[in-house]
Amino acid sequence: MGEASLPVILVSACALVDIEGRVLLAQRPEGKSMAGLWEFPGGKVEPGEGPEMALIRELKEELEIDVTASCLAPFTFASHAYEKFHLLMPLFVCRKWQGNPSPVEGQTLKWVRPARMGDYPMPPADEPLIAMLRDFL
Repeated sequence: MGEASLPVILVSACALVDIEGRVLLAQRPEGKSMAGLWEFPGGKVEPGEGPEMALIRELKEELEIDVTASCLAPFTFASHAYEKFHLLMPLFVCRKWQGNPSPVEGQTLKWVRPARMGDYPMPPADEPLIAMLRDFL
C-alpha cells in the first residue's frame, strides 16, 4: 500500500509550558496503540471541529484543564506516514490555562525540562518536534 492511498488523520497536540519552562508529557496507557510512549497531550479533530477547538475539548477531557483559543499559539506541525494512516498534527504552545492537569484517562503525566525531552520514548511523529521545541524554549 503506497503512502498516497493512506487516509489522513488530523490530530491537534499541545506543548503545555509551566512557569518554570517545563513541558507536560503524557504517557500512553496500557490498552492504547503505542502504549508506554510519551506524547504531547491532545487528540483527534472531529468532523466540523477546527484544530484549536479540538484541542480545547481534548485538554478538558484528558487533563481537566480549561484553555482558551487565544492562549494557543500555533508552533509547528508533524506529518508522518504510519502503516495504516498518515498523521497530520499541528502542535500548539500554551503557557496559560485554568486548573491543574490531572490524568483523567489513566495516563501518567510528567513535567519535563526541554533539554530532557529526548530521554522519553515518543511516537515517531512526535520525535522531530522535540528539537524544535527545545530550541524555541
